[in-house]
Amino acid sequence: MARRSQPPLRTIWRRRLMLALKIAGVLAVLGLIALVVAVYIQRAQLPSFEELKSSPNGQMIRVHAADGTVIVSMGPSYGEWLPYDRIPPVMRDAMIAVEDRRFRSHIGIDPIGVARAVKLAFVNRGTDRRFQGASTITQQVARTIFLSNKYDVGRKSREALLALAMERRFSKDQILELYLNKVYFGGGAYGVDAAARKFFGHGAERLTLSEAAVIAGLVKAPSRYSPTADAEAAVGRAGVVIELMVETGKISPAEAAAADPKSVTLAPEPKQNSVRYFTDWALPQLEMLIDETTRPLDVWTTLDLNMQRDADAAIRANAPANAQGALVAIDRDGAVRAMVGGKDYVSSIYNRATQAVRQPGSAFKLFVYLAALEAGHKPEDTVVDEPVNIRGWSPRNSSGANRGEMTLRTAFAYSVNTVAAKLGLETGFGSIADMARRFGITTPVDTHPAMVLGTSDVRLLDMTRAFASVANKGVAVTPYGITKVTANGETIYAQQVDRSHVLVAPYVAAQMTDLLQTAVNTGTGKAAQIGRPVAGKTGTTTSNKDGWFLGFSSGLTTGVWMGRDDARPVPGLQGGTAPARAFAAFMKPAVASRPIEQFETQVTLPEWELEPDQESYFGEPDNGLFVDADGNPVEPGAVRQADPGTPRVDPDGNPMPQDEERAPPPERLDQEWMDQVLGRTPRPARSPALRDRPTALPPPERSGDRQDSRPTQ
Repeated sequence: MARRSQPPLRTIWRRRLMLALKIAGVLAVLGLIALVVAVYIQRAQLPSFEELKSSPNGQMIRVHAADGTVIVSMGPSYGEWLPYDRIPPVMRDAMIAVEDRRFRSHIGIDPIGVARAVKLAFVNRGTDRRFQGASTITQQVARTIFLSNKYDVGRKSREALLALAMERRFSKDQILELYLNKVYFGGGAYGVDAAARKFFGHGAERLTLSEAAVIAGLVKAPSRYSPTADAEAAVGRAGVVIELMVETGKISPAEAAAADPKSVTLAPEPKQNSVRYFTDWALPQLEMLIDETTRPLDVWTTLDLNMQRDADAAIRANAPANAQGALVAIDRDGAVRAMVGGKDYVSSIYNRATQAVRQPGSAFKLFVYLAALEAGHKPEDTVVDEPVNIRGWSPRNSSGANRGEMTLRTAFAYSVNTVAAKLGLETGFGSIADMARRFGITTPVDTHPAMVLGTSDVRLLDMTRAFASVANKGVAVTPYGITKVTANGETIYAQQVDRSHVLVAPYVAAQMTDLLQTAVNTGTGKAAQIGRPVAGKTGTTTSNKDGWFLGFSSGLTTGVWMGRDDARPVPGLQGGTAPARAFAAFMKPAVASRPIEQFETQVTLPEWELEPDQESYFGEPDNGLFVDADGNPVEPGAVRQADPGTPRVDPDGNPMPQDEERAPPPERLDQEWMDQVLGRTPRPARSPALRDRPTALPPPERSGDRQDSRPTQ
């Protein structure tokens, strides 16, 4: 029997190839059928053209001042929706030329563009450049409306499917209309009309060839080619767009030569002002107040535009030329009415009112005296101004002299450092630190003896808050800037003020106010007088590095800080000079329409005029200027140093009898009154003065334990 011959090897491979081709063909047909079915299912699910026109691009936030004025718009900006036939042909042609030259001929995806993108991906393999350049205008519309900018294969597949469906549902003109009205052009502008108004100051219907080329060139990289960010890059990109328009036959070479993107006039950017210091502080709080992330928001704030304007003017007019300044004004309920974080927001967005931490100098004595008053002292208590040594730390007064016996009122009015040190020693430095934290100081507070002179860094907003709580009769004041938030007219947040947190007893706050108003009327803060009752305190750090004034009147509390960002000395800067004058310049118009409010305690004059407010430390004499009674700088030798033994005179200059030198104190809400009202057992009687306490402790055996007498800058 003859043996069967085997088929040639070539025949076997041919059969296998034919089988594979048949299988591939079947799979391709099935895939095509599946794709067509998916496209038409997706097509049926697409919204109507009118619905797509109204779909949001993102969340827009409008910020209102207290009177309803819109002060800042954030998020996307929308121009007028332009139908296809109202969009200038030059704008349509420029966009097609640069973004999708085969837009009129492809089916939603561009096979040629895909092939070119694959080639580029192969050439750039191993680099950070991703697969790019294959998206058509239709795909970009699908991504803008339905998807995100997250880059992965799944998102690209959904994008391609949506693009094919959109081409089956809408006309090319409709897709281009959607694209030109929705694409992002940078600077918050969505759509050609918004872009034209932002960059050129007029609507898109008036766009020239050069302007259209600039706008069309933005889509690739809005932040890189923005004319307001980099005019040279924008002009260069516009030139590329014009060349592409010539290449695709949209314009002639003569028209291209006549176009001159360099001659395009850009609309001036709106000048940022100090309002942005406030909005930069207030708006981040929205994340804790609401969870709305899609609907447009209207944020209603506490900012008083008139006060803000006056605050800005006060800082600009009074801050030294080589220094910065900041101001915060808080109403009695915590509403922030004005906030200035620097002289010029455009040149520096750093908010010195809320972010900067600086030493407060004698302004920190607010907490020293609050702790002493709560411990049982009264403004009339006497204390001896004498040399003090606390564990090797020896503060001194700016004059270098000690005045002997005086009241706490006098010591506070003229910022006597030795008395503050003795109070800190008696009440406890930890108690003073606790008092500072109780009143809202959020920065670390040390408990070294020198802390009584303000060596711990603080924020202006926190210090202003503390003074506002004293003005509020010891009830905590929490600063806030947002009163309500609405979304499409619906209120989704409303501020509620908490008035229940009592920090100190009312009589303590009243006695502290007694001391504060004395400091303004006759002490270091005389330049802060505004013709109505004012209570406040100055603060000056060594070598005139920082100047503070904080005070309140008629329900409004204002804090002012001045100094250099690099903490270098500012000649002549003291709390009683420029900061106090800025306080007065702001407060006079700010409270002009408010009723005059008298404090619960009347002003009691101190015993004599002492040195101005200037922090001094043992071994570190202050090199700044002294000030006269009006707060003006004078030479140190010209400062009058009163002799405690000098006969006292009345306001008219007539000698006062010895028995009239000390008038009986007015009736006060003292500790005894408080104990009676609350039914508490009275505290053991205290000595009316600190003079019986030791004023010095033995120095430590190790020099390494010696407290540094200088503030840390």
